[in-house]
Amino acid sequence: MVDSIISAKRRWGALALIVTAQFMVVLDVAIVNVALPSIKSDLGFSEPSLQWVVSAYAIVFGGALLLGGRLADLLGRRRLFVGGLLLFAFASLLGGLSWSAGSLVAFRGLQGLAGAVLAPAALSLLMTSFAEGPARNRALGIYGAASGSGAAVGVLLGGVITSYLGWTWIFFINVPVGIAAAALAPVLLAESKADLGHRHFDLRGAVTVTGGLMLFVYALSRAPQNGWAATSTLVLLAASVAAIAGFVLIELRSPWPLLPMRMFRNRSLSTANAVIALIGAVMFSEFFVLTLYLQDVLHYSAVESGAAFIAFAGVVVLVSNLAQPIVARLGIRRALVTGVLASLVSVAYLTRLPAGGHYFWDLFPGFLLGGAGVGLSIVPVTIASLMGVERADAGVASGLVNTSRQIGGAIGIAVTSAVIASGTSLDGGLRDALYVLTGVLAVAPVVALLGMRPARTPVSGAEIDGEIEVAALAEAA
Repeated sequence: MVDSIISAKRRWGALALIVTAQFMVVLDVAIVNVALPSIKSDLGFSEPSLQWVVSAYAIVFGGALLLGGRLADLLGRRRLFVGGLLLFAFASLLGGLSWSAGSLVAFRGLQGLAGAVLAPAALSLLMTSFAEGPARNRALGIYGAASGSGAAVGVLLGGVITSYLGWTWIFFINVPVGIAAAALAPVLLAESKADLGHRHFDLRGAVTVTGGLMLFVYALSRAPQNGWAATSTLVLLAASVAAIAGFVLIELRSPWPLLPMRMFRNRSLSTANAVIALIGAVMFSEFFVLTLYLQDVLHYSAVESGAAFIAFAGVVVLVSNLAQPIVARLGIRRALVTGVLASLVSVAYLTRLPAGGHYFWDLFPGFLLGGAGVGLSIVPVTIASLMGVERADAGVASGLVNTSRQIGGAIGIAVTSAVIASGTSLDGGLRDALYVLTGVLAVAPVVALLGMRPARTPVSGAEIDGEIEVAALAEAA
C-alpha cells in the first residue's frame, strides 16, 4: 500500500515537472511580444528586422520538432528531456546577455532548438508515466492547461517583467527553472526508449524534413514584407515543398524512417493533427492581433496589455482541468467539436472590436468564451492525436503534434500580418484579420466531424455513448 502511494506521488511529481517544462517552452513563443519595443531601442533593431526575435525561435522550433521526437525515442526520452532543459537554460542565459541584434536572434534560434528537443520528450514521458484510464486523462488535462494558457500567460508575464525588471529578465527567469527541473528529472522520471530492435538513425530524413520545415516557416515569416508574389518568396516556398516531398520519398523507402508513413493510416492521428494545425493558426494569431489592438489602438501599457489576458489564461487553466469528465461524458469527437465551436463564437464576437473599445464590454466576454473553447478542445485533440500510436513511436508522434501546432501558428501569423498590412487603417486591418481567423476556425469542426468516426470499443466493460472511451483513445505510449 505504501509503495503504491509513493508511486502515485512520484507520478504526479513527474507530471508537475513535465508540465513546468512544457509551459516554459510554450511561454517563450509569446513572452517577447510585449518586450519588443524595449528590445528594439536597447539593441538597435530596425523595424523590419525586429520580427526575427520571434521568428528565429519559431523557425527552429517548428523545423526541428520531428527530429527531436525521434531522437527521444532512440536515445532515451528522459535523457533528451534533461538535455533540452539544460540547453534551454543556457540559451536563455545567453539571450539575456545579448549585446547586439544579431546575437539575440542567434540565441533565440538556440532556444528554439532546445524547445524542439524538450517538447516531444516531455509529452512522450507523460504518456509512459501514466497508465491508460482516468489518471492519464487528468494528466492530459493539466498538460493541456499548460499548452493552452502558455501564450496568454506569456503576454502577461512579458508585460510585468519588462515593466518592472527589464526585458533581459524574460530570458534570465528561465535559467533557475531549467536547471532545477533538470536536477529533479532523474529523481522523478523513469528512462524509456523505443523498442525498435536497432539504433539506426535516418540522417537523410532528418536533414530534409528539418530543412524543409525551416524554409517553409522562414518563407511565411518573410512573405508579408517581401510580398507573396515576390520571386524570393516563391523560390523559398518551392524549395521547402521540394525538401518535404523529398523527405516523404525517403521515408517511404527507408528501413529506419524518422517518421513512419504508416502512422498516417491512423485516421484519428491524421485528423487530430489537421485540427491542431487550425487551432494553432488561430490561437497564436489571435494573441498577436489582440496585443496590437490593446497597445496600438487602445494604447494600453505593457503591464495593462498583459493583465488583459488574465481572464483568457485563467479560464483555459480551469476548463482544461475540468475537461476529463466532460470528455468522458461526451466522447472525444463531440467534446472537441464543442470546444472548437466555443472558440469560433469567441473569435466571431471579437470581430466587432471598435476603435474606441472598452475592455469589459468588447473584449472580456470573448476572452472568457475563447478560454473555455481552448481549454475544452486542447485535451480531446491531444488524446486523439496519440490514439493507436505504437509505444516505439511515442516520441515522434509527440513531435508531430507540436509540429502541427507550430506550423499552423506560423502560417496564421504570416497571413494575419499580410491582412493587417493591407488594411486602410490599423483597427480596420485588425478586424479584417479576425474575420479571416473566424473563417479558418470554421473549418476545424467540419474536419473533426468528417475525420473522426464514432466507434464502439469496450474498455473494461465500459462504453461511452457510441464513441471510443477516453481511456482507450489515450493509449499512445
